[in-house]
Amino acid sequence: MDWQTPEDAIPSAFVTEADQRALLGKPPATGAWREGDPVAGRRFLDVGDLTLEHGSVLPGVRVAYETFGTLSPARDNAILVLHALTGDAHLTGDAGPGQPTAGWWSGIVGPGRALDTDRWFVVAPNILGGCQGTTGPASLAPDRREWGSRFPRVTITDQVAAQLAFTDRLGIERWAAVVGGSMGGMHALEWGVAHGDRLNRLAVLAAPAIASADQIALNGVQTEAIHIDPRFRGGDYYDAAPGDGPHRGLALARRMALLNYRSPDELNARFARSWQSGLDPLSGAGRFAVESYLDFHGNKFTRRFDANSYLRLVDAMSSHDLGRGRSSLDDALGAISVPTLVLGIDSDRLFPVEDQERIARLAPGNIDGDSPVVIRSEFGHDGFLIEDHAVGAHLRRLLDA
Repeated sequence: MDWQTPEDAIPSAFVTEADQRALLGKPPATGAWREGDPVAGRRFLDVGDLTLEHGSVLPGVRVAYETFGTLSPARDNAILVLHALTGDAHLTGDAGPGQPTAGWWSGIVGPGRALDTDRWFVVAPNILGGCQGTTGPASLAPDRREWGSRFPRVTITDQVAAQLAFTDRLGIERWAAVVGGSMGGMHALEWGVAHGDRLNRLAVLAAPAIASADQIALNGVQTEAIHIDPRFRGGDYYDAAPGDGPHRGLALARRMALLNYRSPDELNARFARSWQSGLDPLSGAGRFAVESYLDFHGNKFTRRFDANSYLRLVDAMSSHDLGRGRSSLDDALGAISVPTLVLGIDSDRLFPVEDQERIARLAPGNIDGDSPVVIRSEFGHDGFLIEDHAVGAHLRRLLDA
């Protein structure tokens, strides 16, 4: 996924001097939130031990989350929002100490927005295996050392199991809606299939029902970029000094991912063959602007994310298959009976519209018959994060269904 900070969405084709100053200093060994860091808007809930899909037990799982709005006395207005691969629980609000980025869905969540916090109680947990407060590789294991390479593989099913345990501990009997995009959409689908009795509505944005070979291949080259960084040290790098962590491999993985999140038309329109700083790349002294853009966002990413988390979460995305352990994929989709919004982006080259068409055709609860809603956007996969007006209008329609 594809989560983008607001700076990633701006139309400017060039990385400015101010942008570059933001990256002064050596990157940390990990950009994860760590014990002792400022809490910011996070809350924490211990959900106990979690038995994973492959049989091992992950002890003492903790979920970091944020809430927006007020829970009704009847506890019937809660909406669960599930973030994409490199997102977190910070849906709206400023960056600050302990919170390196501004809210990623501020155009959707808030008073008067599509997820109106004057009406709804919006809850956003950080994902299992993530790096912004929920138990993951950078968290302390029972021996008070970072899990690192010891952190087990997790699947989409495992992550939803953690979300279900979180729901129980939070005291929510039934979500008014479960909403997810990209990787969060994978989670939303699992909720609709396995836990349909715990939600009233479902929104699946720019996500597939099963990871394709093409998508698994794209994930594979990103993970290899991290593995071949000599500073990765097999995943046990948390004691490294600034500048000595696996930031080069993680930044390269991020650059690869950005090419899947944006459309060719957008990149061509934004950058064409322009140069950065007016120096001709053919002279050997300059760079193309698009190269500078990718480098900037790759390097910035290393200051807010963790290489091990990236590996575990990308692997979880590759594991995604709603049909695993069930009679078939089609039968699994046929179990989604609650009112469901299925939304795709016409320029999405990561999870193309064909993926959403299959879901829409087979899910009986689809509010648009046997077709998905398809939004026209130049922004590719990231359109579900950027096209607030269009996405918001369809979320309102679902919530009024």
